[in-house]
Amino acid sequence: MDPREAGREDGREDGRDGGAARGPGEPAGDPGYRERFLRSTVGDPAGRLTRPTAPPGTRRVHKPAPARTSRADHQALKGQLHERLLEELGERRLHAASEEAVAEAVGEFVARVLAEDELPLNAAERERLGDELREEALGVGPLAPLLADPAVTDVLVNGPQDVWVERFGKLVKTEARFRDAEHLLRVIERIAARVGRRIDAAAPMLDARLPDGSRVNATIPPVSIDYPTLSIRRFGVQRLRRADLVRLGSLSEPMVRFLELAVQARQNVLVSGGTGAGKSTLLGALAEAIPGDERIVTIEDPAELILDQEHVVRFETRPPNVEGRGRITARELVINALRMRPDRIVIGEVRGGEALDMLQAMNTGHDGSLSTVHANSPRDALSRLETMVLMAGLELPSRAIREQISAAIQLLVHVRRFEDGVRRVEYVSELVGLEGGTPLLQDVFRFVRQGRAGARVQGEFVATGIVPRLVDELRARGVAPPLELFRKGTRDA
Repeated sequence: MDPREAGREDGREDGRDGGAARGPGEPAGDPGYRERFLRSTVGDPAGRLTRPTAPPGTRRVHKPAPARTSRADHQALKGQLHERLLEELGERRLHAASEEAVAEAVGEFVARVLAEDELPLNAAERERLGDELREEALGVGPLAPLLADPAVTDVLVNGPQDVWVERFGKLVKTEARFRDAEHLLRVIERIAARVGRRIDAAAPMLDARLPDGSRVNATIPPVSIDYPTLSIRRFGVQRLRRADLVRLGSLSEPMVRFLELAVQARQNVLVSGGTGAGKSTLLGALAEAIPGDERIVTIEDPAELILDQEHVVRFETRPPNVEGRGRITARELVINALRMRPDRIVIGEVRGGEALDMLQAMNTGHDGSLSTVHANSPRDALSRLETMVLMAGLELPSRAIREQISAAIQLLVHVRRFEDGVRRVEYVSELVGLEGGTPLLQDVFRFVRQGRAGARVQGEFVATGIVPRLVDELRARGVAPPLELFRKGTRDA
């Protein structure tokens, strides 16, 4: 008979007193392991940790309850197995192999470990451990549960023990942890390899797009002084549509009706806002109004727009390689797009000299274009656009640039993320020309703030009473909006 079985029959294990025996999988030389193991596996209904007891004068064999490891022990066990997995992959020279080959090797390792090793885990924990080991070797490690949460829009890793997410517009610190900086670095390198890029001391910054459309930025020392950092901005497979934005309180029905008609009538629209304000989401919603029989060329850095139209050509900028070659700029893509007979050019965001080419395209027959720009207000958006035109390297006088801007752009839509986390369209403004060299803006709609109710910002979308000048243009194209939309005080309809 197995000595361990004999020991269990008389209430002892391994020939010693039961209380001193080593638990399953207990490492030698760790006297505190069993204490931790018992504390993590036995509890009363009130949640207090206790030891199993027997009635006085009786001797009975205690069948161990299904193991429930503590979070610390689970992480330690996973760390040990992950190190073994990495060693095995290294011995088999699979680190640089295809993802399919690595996945097969990881599957074999997990199956073998769960079948052969005496792990202090119940069935559910074994399954979870197997999934986590696969994710550690092939995916994003501890970030996998966060990226599986549809409410998470941003994942921000400032260090191994400092992981934040944004949910519903609010930043929240999570319990996700990396074992150390090396563990975080491996995940970053894996993400870079997945998109065919590399990150190392020679190229310590990464800006890329994942296959699901999420934007990734990572830095490693010496750029980031303390720890490697990782930022992931997620985009859903299904974008928010105009009706969704109205339902969420991002803009009003009169705003939507006016902007839809303006896009259909080929007016040039610039969406402005701060970082994370929802510019790209609003841009995609406005693009819904583009007729399906038009040829659309999109230019992005990185690509994230999802359009319904069938005739869409998507361009994406490319950074230089490690040798400093192969860069493709947005300006080059705009120039190339003009040679492709586009009906509409949609630029995800203007950031530099491509602003000049965009304005020239808008002023030479390529009307109906859409774009976004980082800015704190509609007027600030025009100032930034002027600055970016100067980045093209041409010494143009400011008045000439402003005349181009005022002739090219008809509408500015400014979106803002308020402190309650809700993204709202704060202004819909019309650019009506220059006065003394200064662009003239008139607000058609605006969000009027009225205070707060708890954490929620209170307010309403109202019309200012100004009938935009472009209504005449809309009438000429047969899509004139009803004037009731612009009656002063008109609210959500």
